[in-house]
Amino acid sequence: MNLESIPRGELAAILRRMPKAELHIHIEGSLEPELIFRMAQRNGIELAYPSVEALRAAYAFTDLQSFLDIYYAGAGVLRTEEDFFEMAWSYLNRAKADNVIHCEIFFDPQTHTARGVPFATVINGLHRAVERAREELGLSASLILCFLRHLSEADAFATLEQALPFRDKFIGVGLDSGERGNPPEKFAAVFGRCRELGLRLVAHAGEEGPARYIRDALDLLKAERIDHGVRCLEDPHLVARLAAERIALTVCPLSNVKLAVFPELGHHNIGRLLAAGVLATINSDDPAYFGGYLNENFTATFDALPELGAREAYLLARNSFEASFVPDETKAVWIAGLDAFFADCSAGG
Repeated sequence: MNLESIPRGELAAILRRMPKAELHIHIEGSLEPELIFRMAQRNGIELAYPSVEALRAAYAFTDLQSFLDIYYAGAGVLRTEEDFFEMAWSYLNRAKADNVIHCEIFFDPQTHTARGVPFATVINGLHRAVERAREELGLSASLILCFLRHLSEADAFATLEQALPFRDKFIGVGLDSGERGNPPEKFAAVFGRCRELGLRLVAHAGEEGPARYIRDALDLLKAERIDHGVRCLEDPHLVARLAAERIALTVCPLSNVKLAVFPELGHHNIGRLLAAGVLATINSDDPAYFGGYLNENFTATFDALPELGAREAYLLARNSFEASFVPDETKAVWIAGLDAFFADCSAGG
């Protein structure tokens, strides 16, 4: 497999066609304005925006919190199991079109239970979409429950208790929402309980928060994977540890620009992460709000960073499979398929 033989002019098509996994997608962040308006009408909810265009125009964020304010407002249209099913089914079809063969989907139950929506309504709708995608699309998908870090650990424990009767419908827990003022140690006890229960553990860290939050997520929460993590480069020892221990970062380039983590894609550090041996992946985060699903994140990033070529494309796709929470035998099958795809590309196929 001679990746250097692949012309750069063919790279955009390869990025779109190559098999890949998505490991950092907030399902509520896939709620497109058109779907928000349809659900609002169906559920008799009056929106603060007069039209789809006005809502989309409001997606001009200055930081993470300005995004979260409108994100939580948009999620307010979700009321019924059918709403949650329709939202997830819409995303899963988009993922299939992007040649995603596996996705691990975050959901935020506290966003909904705080509004009086039962936990069962949320997870049953999402799980039904995941099962249908497996049967009808041949798409592998799993759910990861995220705790909202701006709320208390007691609230997280209460959410965990609500979730346990549905333990067969999700594979792990994560930590999301605003990093500032909400360090990982705030949730050490609930993550400890989740570890005892055999749940997979991930955590957002090092997006707006410092590199120390990444270290603390690893040491105090025992996170197996770090969501975002782009500020790790501020700490060379941490970078060396991430590379040596093969701890994956689920990086979201368009999100990082939209939320002013980087001023523009040309300044993104994904290339430096890969060069340092870090198990970095590309993901879409909240694609309805940040201007693109997975393929748009790949193509825009590679357009902006000329140092990224076919080798990095292969690495990013392979990393996504390696970092996924599936059995090793399944990873091996997916990586073999990826190898065959790139071998065909390098042979001029």
